[in-house]
Amino acid sequence: MSKICLFATLWLMASSVFAQDDLFPFVVPWDIAPTGVADMSVLLHRPAGKFGHVHVGADGHFYVGAQRIRFWGVDMTADACFQHKANAPKIALRLAKAGVNVVRFHHMDAPWANPSLINYAAGGSRQLNTQALDNLDYFFAQLKKVGVYANLNLVVHRLFSSRDGLPAEIDSVTDMKDQHVIGFFYQSMLELQKEYARLLLTHRNPYTGLTYAEDPAVAFVEINNENGLIHGFLGGVTDRIPAVFQADLQRQWNEWLIAKYGNTQTLRQAWGERSEPLGSEMLTNGDYTSGLNGWILEQHAGAQASATQSTSAPPGYTRSVRIEVTKPGTQSWHVQWNQPGLTVEGGRLYTLSFWARANTSRSITVAVTMAHDPWSGLGPWISVPLTTAWQRFEYTFVVTQSDTNARVLFTGMGLQTGTYWITGVSLRPGGILRVLPEGQTLEAKTVGNVLRSNWGATPEPVQKDWLRFLRDTEERYWTSLYRYLKQDLGVRALVTGTIVGCTTPNLMTQMDLVDTHAYWQHPEFPGGGWDNRNWFIRNISMVNERGGTLTWLAPKRVLNKPHTLSEYNHPAPNTFTSEGLLIAAAYGLLQDWDAIYFYTYAHRRDNLDARKITGFFDIDQHPTQWMSLVAAGAMFLRGDVSPAQKLVAVSLSREQEIEALRGSWAWKLVDGSDVGLRGEIALKHRVAVATEGQSLPSDALRPDQVNTSGNTLTSDTGEIKWDWSVGGKGVITVSSPRSKAVIGFGGGRQFDLGDGVLVEPGNTRQSGFSVITLTVKQGALSSQVTQTTQLLITATGYVQNTNWGWEELGDNRVTVRDNWGTPPTLVEGIPARITLPMPAGAVQAYALDERGARKAKLPVSSDSGGRAVIQIGAQYRTLWYEVVATARRAVTPR
Repeated sequence: MSKICLFATLWLMASSVFAQDDLFPFVVPWDIAPTGVADMSVLLHRPAGKFGHVHVGADGHFYVGAQRIRFWGVDMTADACFQHKANAPKIALRLAKAGVNVVRFHHMDAPWANPSLINYAAGGSRQLNTQALDNLDYFFAQLKKVGVYANLNLVVHRLFSSRDGLPAEIDSVTDMKDQHVIGFFYQSMLELQKEYARLLLTHRNPYTGLTYAEDPAVAFVEINNENGLIHGFLGGVTDRIPAVFQADLQRQWNEWLIAKYGNTQTLRQAWGERSEPLGSEMLTNGDYTSGLNGWILEQHAGAQASATQSTSAPPGYTRSVRIEVTKPGTQSWHVQWNQPGLTVEGGRLYTLSFWARANTSRSITVAVTMAHDPWSGLGPWISVPLTTAWQRFEYTFVVTQSDTNARVLFTGMGLQTGTYWITGVSLRPGGILRVLPEGQTLEAKTVGNVLRSNWGATPEPVQKDWLRFLRDTEERYWTSLYRYLKQDLGVRALVTGTIVGCTTPNLMTQMDLVDTHAYWQHPEFPGGGWDNRNWFIRNISMVNERGGTLTWLAPKRVLNKPHTLSEYNHPAPNTFTSEGLLIAAAYGLLQDWDAIYFYTYAHRRDNLDARKITGFFDIDQHPTQWMSLVAAGAMFLRGDVSPAQKLVAVSLSREQEIEALRGSWAWKLVDGSDVGLRGEIALKHRVAVATEGQSLPSDALRPDQVNTSGNTLTSDTGEIKWDWSVGGKGVITVSSPRSKAVIGFGGGRQFDLGDGVLVEPGNTRQSGFSVITLTVKQGALSSQVTQTTQLLITATGYVQNTNWGWEELGDNRVTVRDNWGTPPTLVEGIPARITLPMPAGAVQAYALDERGARKAKLPVSSDSGGRAVIQIGAQYRTLWYEVVATARRAVTPR
């Protein structure tokens, strides 16, 4: 034992030196599919659709015939959907041999795609581009031939125009997402979407002889990518669309209210219109004639501001407070102005009024909140639009609960420098709570739309009715298109609407499956838009977070519905990115999910031999992500990690969704986390949400019965362990019979992965970070080698392009701006000592080249028990290896 420890110590010392000079070119060929151990096409059946259409079984999972099927996929984006015919067979075969069995065709309708499936040059968006369609047909046929199914997206980036027969005002809506929100309620746009679906799905593919509606190789059809009417409202879209569309939404809103209430008087009563006499003033020195007495300026997280008495004042006042922010913080609340020590009574009306202005037009937030932990609001959080001129604001609201230390709070000033003036601040019990402005009636159908910009000042009953109206309208959109696809067009594929996060679980439970998207450290654009020079990502590893993306993906799972993740990535230039798909695959299996797609294979159909990372998301030339795709794909398709034994579930009714949506925002909306389903539970057990009408299983645990504290969380199967016990050096281990992995900062430690397998990663460029996988391609890991056993080992870590413009901006923020460098990609060779259960004399090991072919033989030594030991590292200039064991004598594992 002492000899083994000494050997390991010397090995780690050597690898530490070696890791300082370990970058070498490694380019994955775009047109050569691997053979041998790296060929995972054996996991696919050919052709796609061989066993009939994909359907949902009684257990809520996907099936072909009587066989359950999981989908492991990539997106094809824009140009990439229409591959040149000479390249299409090569790409299809490459995908199949990587273990990919589904492709999601995405952004086919984009005006910036070259080509686009829509012939925008013909005027409008109602004609298909016949050449692009032919390329799509041929590419689809090639994919089908090698066992790859299709997921066809309908509305993604289509640009509507007045040439489509829509009002001229549609041309002023240049953001296509805003346009698509209009489509949720505007009938003419809905009909245009049906027309596009008919043109595409009933078109007969000359290379298969079938329409897309009837072809069993079309597994899925998605109606509308990342959108919803509630989502659009929460993002402020319905506030800013042209008046002609707002008027149509208002018409439907009034019709909905008439159906529910009948007349204005009943509506006023239901919405809680009331009045109470105004009481005495509760604030001291609201006019600042006594200096700043009674008021507190708060500065947090490095923000700097000052408060002084000013002579600038509106009519009737002589003084104000002048608040100047000279250094922003990182959150809007990092600069606050408040008066604490107030006593308020729950259920009573209060009227808050004040005058304010700013040095430029900008908004602040005002509220009555607790002046103590947990600092919760006691009424609405009101966004106040300021200009350079003095304005008076008055708000009457109901305080939600009693408190003896409340405060009037002005906040939202912490993100930018600037100057604010405030005076005449008054808080009095009582007032008139108006739910309808003067002149608005149901009888005249003039009740106005609720504005997102005035949400904080909107009474709770009005908020709830508006959200119910939006939900019902959005529901009508989804069910209308679902029926049209299934009944009118005869689509045999499974149909989904959009992702939970942009809509609600109770709406998507009416579809055939429930979909989600997630990105770890998505690019951020401080100046807005997709500015290719002004962006950054945070270059951090997810293994140091408590669940990362999984904690907000898992609570979106709907009980007894297939669950898919159709976009996932840890985008470049993140240098820890090879962790992403393996984490998703392992925990996706623990959760018993049904499909995972990596976004995206490519945006291109030209320059396929780029030999470098081409942008944030494209993986086709990203070497470490491609290695992960192969290993994680085998794990997922075979179901190598067992589903969790226990289920933790919560109920989420339609009305609970409405309540949660009142405090939600675009992209987040509502899921199980809003009713107590903590995301970390997904690291131990399966989690799900029971939507309205579903009963919780009798054996389901409640969230409060699950302990997720501590520095390690192990799945209830024992196969996955997430370990944060070493500060800043998290590690995930996967220990299943056919797939094993060490993911994270494992350098200098030894990991027992079961079945006699030990992995000891060496030190690396990133503080010991590496991703090492062992995939049993054939046979089994055992000391009894009775049949040939074949393993694929991948070992990845740091990656970069040659001479890319790497800049560190602080706080883990990095960018390369528009300088993505030149070929080739450079990678780090990962050092590790790997002990296998087979006798050393039965084992041969090989380094593989970029194509997956053997290029060099590795020495195989033995430990004190005679087990095989191999040492991998940068000297082999590769990211993957093959191990073959043939029948020899047996050894006893320690």
